[in-house]
Amino acid sequence: MEFNDILDNRRAINFFDPERDISESTLTAILEDAAESPSSFNLQPWKVKIIRDPKRKQVLRALAFDQPKVTEAPAVLIILADRDGWKEGCDTLEKHFAKDLQPEQRDWFISTTKALYGNSEEASQAFANKNAGLFAMSIMYAATHHGLHTHPMDGFDHEGVRKEFNIPDNYWIPMLIAVGHMKPGNEIQPKAWRQSIEEIILD
Repeated sequence: MEFNDILDNRRAINFFDPERDISESTLTAILEDAAESPSSFNLQPWKVKIIRDPKRKQVLRALAFDQPKVTEAPAVLIILADRDGWKEGCDTLEKHFAKDLQPEQRDWFISTTKALYGNSEEASQAFANKNAGLFAMSIMYAATHHGLHTHPMDGFDHEGVRKEFNIPDNYWIPMLIAVGHMKPGNEIQPKAWRQSIEEIILD
């Protein structure tokens, strides 16, 4: 699929076909594609929980303001943004350092990430959200490429989801993403208004 087609076909749909599943291999391919997303210093401060079990999706739906798509979609992804992803000892930081950097760069690397992302709670939160947002958008584009539809959701009980799904405190939950096939008989409406280039660019 050409990228322009991905842009045109990527839609946030509300009605998923509960009778059509997604193979594990397709879901894996989507996440592998999304893992190519850029990130600050290649720290990749993101994780994802995949919810496929119908009973667990029912629990998640109750925490997501009873949105039907949570149970109708074959998979819902809980996107996680790691506020500690810049810290020395963090698994992704240490793996990046071991694979890509030299020992003499360690002090510089640790002090730089701390200065940029560890000087306040706000900086750590922004770091996590910005990077996880790049990952989440790549998931949606990748799903479109694989012939699927998605819907990102930020309407849910954050603390309820954190508690119910045993999410550690260092992770913020930017969004849930429903992934699946559109329900037959539903029509995708034309895309809503988008800003023009003149409106996007500030003088």
